[in-house]
Amino acid sequence: MPRQSKPFRSAIVRAMLAVPLIVVALFVLVPGLNSVRQHEAEPRIAVHRGDSFRQIVESLHDAGAVRFRWPLLAAGVLNPKLRNIKPGRYTVPRNLSSVALLDYLHSRPQDEVRLMIPNGVEQTQIASIIAGGLDIDSTAFMAATRDPKLLQSLGIEGRSTEGYLFPGTYNFPWASTPDEVVTFLTRQFRSFYSDSLQQRAKSAGLDENRLLTLASIVEAETPLDEEKPVVASVYLNRLKRNMRLQADPTVQYAIPGPARRLLFKDLEIDSPYNTYRNAGLPPGPICNPGPASINAVLNPARTNYLYFVATGRGGHAFASTLAGHAQNVQHYRSVRAKLLREQAQEADQR
Repeated sequence: MPRQSKPFRSAIVRAMLAVPLIVVALFVLVPGLNSVRQHEAEPRIAVHRGDSFRQIVESLHDAGAVRFRWPLLAAGVLNPKLRNIKPGRYTVPRNLSSVALLDYLHSRPQDEVRLMIPNGVEQTQIASIIAGGLDIDSTAFMAATRDPKLLQSLGIEGRSTEGYLFPGTYNFPWASTPDEVVTFLTRQFRSFYSDSLQQRAKSAGLDENRLLTLASIVEAETPLDEEKPVVASVYLNRLKRNMRLQADPTVQYAIPGPARRLLFKDLEIDSPYNTYRNAGLPPGPICNPGPASINAVLNPARTNYLYFVATGRGGHAFASTLAGHAQNVQHYRSVRAKLLREQAQEADQR
């Protein structure tokens, strides 16, 4: 048998070496070849901060977006920039080539989540809202609200951002960092707190911390915007007379855990936030007030009121004297007793 010529053997070797390269090229470049062909909805993956490129590829495989991992890894080697995939949540189209899939993930804008921060919630509650919608741990968020360097960069002199996380409905990138969210919410307050409001606060003898502290108490006392200027007037009148504020929400803030009905013994709690024991304003805000409460402090009603109590049917009854306040308290107790009787009768009839 005649020997094969060297050129012929070289051609065979080249052909054998070319086969793997052709296979790689097909799986990297041909649309749909590495896709899992299913009639189900397009798979979704989440890319978290710190995920490596290999972890992202693993997520794509586990989600059923691709048949094999190696074509994506090969595409990443051939085009390193495609390995730079931003954190976010992605719906993965089917029947793309491996290169096109990576380019899609690489160039896709981050999806956003619409979240509502209610008026008057504490930053611990905001942390829960943020953690429930974004890729942020509530503990990490709370750490950011107390980070001295971040506070300094935001011009906050207190120990935390309590009071500065401006309520509202906002769109956040799902992969936002805690610092980014805290900074964004604080800047919303800065944007609201215009030069004219700052000048009005200065005229009233209120620095930023005192303004937000008093506004937070007003916010915690009443949800009724039309009542806020009257509530603000009560506390401003008491401050002018060097009377203790005796604001229940400040005591509530000093008690760890969720809000509950206060007991008489709670009014003796040893805390700088207990305005039953300590004169003047507490050291800082007790929640994050909205625009109406801030404006109420800067534009209070002109009253002589020093006391108020709930009516039992929404809103509050105000008084200028202790005797008038006692009558309002008695009326509240009568209304509350009546409501309890009505509720008991309804329960019996069921």
